[in-house]
Amino acid sequence: GDLGCYGNKTLRTPNIDRLAEGGVKLTQHLAASPLCTPSRAAFMTGRYPIRSGMASEFLVGVYLFSASSGGLPTSEITFAKLLKGQGYSTALIGKWHLGTNCHNKSDFCHHPLSHGFDYFHGIPVTNLRDCKPGEGSVFTRGIRLLVFIPLQIIAVTLLTMVVLKYLGLVRVPPLVFFSLLCLAAMILGLLVCFLHYFRPLNCFLMRNHEITQQPLSYDNLMQRLVADAAQFIRRNAEKPFLLVLSYLHVHTALFSSKDFAGKSKHGAYGDAVEEMDWSVGQILKVLDELKLANNTLIYFSSDQGAHVEEVTPKGEVHGGSNGIYKGGKANNWEGGIRVPGILRWPGVIQAGLEIDEPTSNMDVFPTVATLAGAPLPEDRIIDGRDLMPLLQGKTQHSDHEFLFHYCNFYLNAVRWRPRNSTSTWKAFFFTPKFSPEGANGCFSTHVCFCHGHSVSYHHPPLLFDISKDPTERNPVTPATEPRFQEVLDTMQQAVDRHTKTLKAVPNQLSLGNIVWKPWLQMCCSPSGL
Repeated sequence: GDLGCYGNKTLRTPNIDRLAEGGVKLTQHLAASPLCTPSRAAFMTGRYPIRSGMASEFLVGVYLFSASSGGLPTSEITFAKLLKGQGYSTALIGKWHLGTNCHNKSDFCHHPLSHGFDYFHGIPVTNLRDCKPGEGSVFTRGIRLLVFIPLQIIAVTLLTMVVLKYLGLVRVPPLVFFSLLCLAAMILGLLVCFLHYFRPLNCFLMRNHEITQQPLSYDNLMQRLVADAAQFIRRNAEKPFLLVLSYLHVHTALFSSKDFAGKSKHGAYGDAVEEMDWSVGQILKVLDELKLANNTLIYFSSDQGAHVEEVTPKGEVHGGSNGIYKGGKANNWEGGIRVPGILRWPGVIQAGLEIDEPTSNMDVFPTVATLAGAPLPEDRIIDGRDLMPLLQGKTQHSDHEFLFHYCNFYLNAVRWRPRNSTSTWKAFFFTPKFSPEGANGCFSTHVCFCHGHSVSYHHPPLLFDISKDPTERNPVTPATEPRFQEVLDTMQQAVDRHTKTLKAVPNQLSLGNIVWKPWLQMCCSPSGL
């Protein structure tokens, strides 16, 4: 809903629109997960995140600390690793969010340089509100549960004991009062330490293995990263290169330089979108200047849909728009997984083409590997499909007959695009409970969860024909669809075949792998900041 080429009339995105006009626009392009970390794992490996252990069984489905031990396993093969093997120079500039260290603060087992990238400049975790003073915290609910509620219980307990002692009903040893006061002081002390140290310990820039700015500064941050991306292209203009420019925009905390701040019609979010569009234009300009445009495949997308619950106390939308689509980040309604998908390669891909077939961000892996002449790994299942036959008009249908939509570890929905039909079926096994009732998101928890009391289970599954009802407002029933049971049976058979291909792997997003571990904490570059 944010881009002009997808119908937005009030945000200025001329460079991204120009990219779409010169290439193919996918209108049913899907993220393999509605959350950053698992979606990026799928994008990098061409595999459903559950295959690599990048799917959480816990409430939290992403990494929040730089000193967590989980991450993309070293056994996984990224498209960067394949292209590096074919002689490509490879770089990732911006956000990684797939882990850093395993056992100590310098093993860098999950780091981009361990996954096929020659060069990394960016943030190893993610951009959070806590990284920018005055923007609030993503831990507000956790602080309320782990700090404020225990403090209230301690306060009520102390008050009750004081009253009972005053009335002479109970004798309370002074040690009990002292212990409770010490416990309260300890909880408050831990809270103060957390609030004070979280930003410098988790919000920093790295260049390769070295910290270069801690905590990171948002001043002209986009300009600095884009300038580095342009320099990488110039350094490698005479040989094959792979650049993954992974924007910190438009994740909160929102930021923009003085040239864009206050200039859009949509506040801080709109300013960030328009600055990101400018940066796309800078990359296109460098490619044109070096006469590389006709020999370069460009892919533009997002790792998930807009975060609809990101609304400030003043009512300013900080999470973006999903257009007509229901839901958003962290759930598998179309708003959470249907993302921009633009590919341009002048002279190879037809300009101005629009394709409404189901495609996935996992498809980038086999597409670029095949183009680079790298054989696909034969020791594992690759779930992505080569996009080139579809993009070049050699086939009219997606190679994905079925796509499986996971909410963290849990299979949430399945999509079926029959070969001999114009329908696209989507069946939900469970859906999130939006709150408040009637809302388009889980505003009470700031994000929707994937199991337990947070979801409603459906027996039989909730079935939609996405081709006729893209907004997912009117589920079909046996009364409205004669093939209702036949469709569900076919989809269940596909689910059964899919689940048989899954192998047990270590969960990289278990509680033990996402918590902060002090011995993994990187801090303070030895060469100075």
